[in-house]
Amino acid sequence: MLRLLLVYTLLISSVFTQTSCDKEAIASPIPEKELYVSSELITSVPRDLLRSLAAAEGHGAYANEIKYGVSVYKLTYITTYRGKEIKASGLVCVPQGMPTAAPVISAQHGTIFTQADAPTSFTGLSGFELFAAAGYVMLIPDYIGFGESKQIFHPYYDQKHSAMAVVDMIKAAPEFCSEKDVTVNEQLFLVGYSEGGYVTLAAQKEIETNPQHKLKITASAAGAGGYDLTHMLAGVTAGKPYTYPAYLAYILQAYNQTNSWNRPLNELFQEPYAEKLPRLFNGNNGGSAINRELTTDPQKLFAPAFYNALKDPNQERALKQALQANSFNNWVPQSPTRLYHGTADNIVPFENSKLTYERFKANGAAQTEFISIAGGTHSSSFGPMLQSLVPWIKSF
Repeated sequence: MLRLLLVYTLLISSVFTQTSCDKEAIASPIPEKELYVSSELITSVPRDLLRSLAAAEGHGAYANEIKYGVSVYKLTYITTYRGKEIKASGLVCVPQGMPTAAPVISAQHGTIFTQADAPTSFTGLSGFELFAAAGYVMLIPDYIGFGESKQIFHPYYDQKHSAMAVVDMIKAAPEFCSEKDVTVNEQLFLVGYSEGGYVTLAAQKEIETNPQHKLKITASAAGAGGYDLTHMLAGVTAGKPYTYPAYLAYILQAYNQTNSWNRPLNELFQEPYAEKLPRLFNGNNGGSAINRELTTDPQKLFAPAFYNALKDPNQERALKQALQANSFNNWVPQSPTRLYHGTADNIVPFENSKLTYERFKANGAAQTEFISIAGGTHSSSFGPMLQSLVPWIKSF
């Protein structure tokens, strides 16, 4: 994970050092103390150590892009879950001693299953420090269900909760920056991959359709997210194996809890899987460990009556309506936006992004592009996506 994050951050840092940081600093338009709760310094990393880390990982050519040491904080803030205020958390990485105002990047991580993988749970250098070392303030939300809100089952692929976990952290950041004497400028970038791609578009939609947030996105890049959940359902009920069944169990349990359906798990899953799921999804097991306990055949994973109902347009209407509502079918991106997807992705189908892009364009998305990664799988497309982003981000 550290190696992948280093590749990610080092690639992007080569862009960010080219971005102007001399624009007028943002003044928060409304007091955000009701969102900002507290911050805790986790670590401070000197510039020379970051350069040594880059060299040790084989990226010495990027060492000169590391301009600053970095301070890493845990930020606790208020967001909303099922209509009630809760505390949430995320990492903030800040360049030390930067003389000009810094742009802000909100980076949305992919699917995680364990509390130990939450951004604020890291026990060493995460790699994200290198973004800030190039002159950006990095915001990395844990998401609801992790970190400060770990008592909640993560509302996986729920559009509103995903969006607000990001937006409320962005809105809490000015109070944090004021407290720490950190100056930011007007640029705001959103970046995410896999679930993070979905969360990125959810946050973008929330910002663009609700002007009361008083936020403006400079650019947004989302890779390999499941943006059309009804299309995903059609693939699951087509009788083909699904290579990562933990995702199927994740989203169905999340919808069951987030929507307060409270259906017994053995109504949705066959045994022995129904009995195993609470233990498997206790925050201690990774995706691979969960997969080993499940089956790749959806017809054997789901309870027979439930699986058959999924294939009937007139049954399981509440679930299907929720999937429709959490898909990006009735919104058009307004900010410069890029969608990325590998053509050989067997976890989130390439066609899912392609259809979403075509819908966006048909409805007038003038600044949206779709970049296909030939032969890219779900895991291998991340690097090429970031390499492609470098010249695009430089254009801003």
